[in-house]
Amino acid sequence: MRIIILGGGTVGSWIAETLCPNHDVTVIDTNPEVIQRLNDHLDVQAFVGSAIDSTLLFQAQTLTMDLCLAVTGDESKNVLAASMAKRMGCRRAVARIHSPVMFDKSTFDYETEFRIDRLISLEELTAIELAQEIRTPGSVVVEHVARGSIKVQSVTLSPKAKILGVSLKELKLPGSVRIGSITRVDEETQEKTTRLATADDVLQAGDQILLIGDDDDVDALLDKALKNKKKKEVVIAGGGNVAVYLATILESGPYDAILIERDLERSETLATQLPEVTVLHADATYRQTLLEEHVEKTDFFVACMGDDESNIMTSVEVDDIINSTDGVERDDKTIVCVVSRPDYAQVISRLGIDRAISPRTAMVEQVQTFLTTGAVISTNPLPDTDIGVYEIEVQPGSAAEEHVLVNLALPLGKCLIAAVSSQGEARVPRGDDHFKAGDYVVALIHADAVDDVVEKFSGSSR
Repeated sequence: MRIIILGGGTVGSWIAETLCPNHDVTVIDTNPEVIQRLNDHLDVQAFVGSAIDSTLLFQAQTLTMDLCLAVTGDESKNVLAASMAKRMGCRRAVARIHSPVMFDKSTFDYETEFRIDRLISLEELTAIELAQEIRTPGSVVVEHVARGSIKVQSVTLSPKAKILGVSLKELKLPGSVRIGSITRVDEETQEKTTRLATADDVLQAGDQILLIGDDDDVDALLDKALKNKKKKEVVIAGGGNVAVYLATILESGPYDAILIERDLERSETLATQLPEVTVLHADATYRQTLLEEHVEKTDFFVACMGDDESNIMTSVEVDDIINSTDGVERDDKTIVCVVSRPDYAQVISRLGIDRAISPRTAMVEQVQTFLTTGAVISTNPLPDTDIGVYEIEVQPGSAAEEHVLVNLALPLGKCLIAAVSSQGEARVPRGDDHFKAGDYVVALIHADAVDDVVEKFSGSSR
């Protein structure tokens, strides 16, 4: 693929280094020293100049590019640059942002108005990686792709749940709710399998289901599914954007989140911004603070305070407190921290920390989901399954544009259309929905049905 990266700083260089062995990569940056280093050490074409210089973008053959990644340190410039690249003819354009407010489509839809395929945030991607250590990975992946008013929740069914023993078609779920997948453990072999849900499936106690739908209707169904299930406690050390994104993700699930922030003004702001989260004004790097908050009782501890040393030392302190507390099983607790330096990540496991999350890895992995062709915008695998989460653009002249959803003849049990985004508004589609060219759909597709499903949304389908 032909890829142009606008911005050769830390993030841009990470991406260029990862992609250049297998792709034709071009980089533009204003710093001559950065460009010289990239040209000397990587197999890329690198140019000195502004990401919003139309002449330079034209000279760099942006109109022939498959993917534009605008990742400078200026989010306004990234949005404008990605929009320019898209309008010049680049097939896909992605812009890096910093402000959470730019994800809020209720005030202004930057993606739609600027014709950008995706806004990405390094802080949000890091939070998603953290969330996947706490929540079911599949639920986080679908939620991230189906951005908008769609709620995605993974839940394990208790023996008291009222939706057991009845086929899904008999449950008469609200039209705005889907059960996307079912994960079940075989009683004899203890093997865990995940499959897409069908109308004939009958739910059992212990099944883990992926609920997708409108907020209120999903919450109503959760009341039946959970039945007094105890919430798990998560302590988050730090009050930066990563912590805010993580707390927001956890708000919708069965978690009690406690956020510890050392700055008084920031903690007061967060208390207002996150009403469902307990925000404490304290310093998580002090052992006394951790003891006072009884971290030995928490199910998950997450350190994301902005610098590697604080995150690592605080995590080690938590591990020591847990191990020195009588009656507490260390195996029942999970400690995760954010570590930017790759050389630090190599020693994490020796320090009693269960997992280190690297912002660099999170960004590179997200970029790789955009290395797609045709109607597919991005693809994310559901961990440990043969199912992928696909974001697909409806093409002019496709079967999806000509027929309502129920008449598309999608392979039964192999595909679930989880959400559709039209003009910036996301919703759960109904059988009589008629898609338009330019709409985006989020689909859960089994590996052996991908080509068949994507064809329905491609311009060559008739």
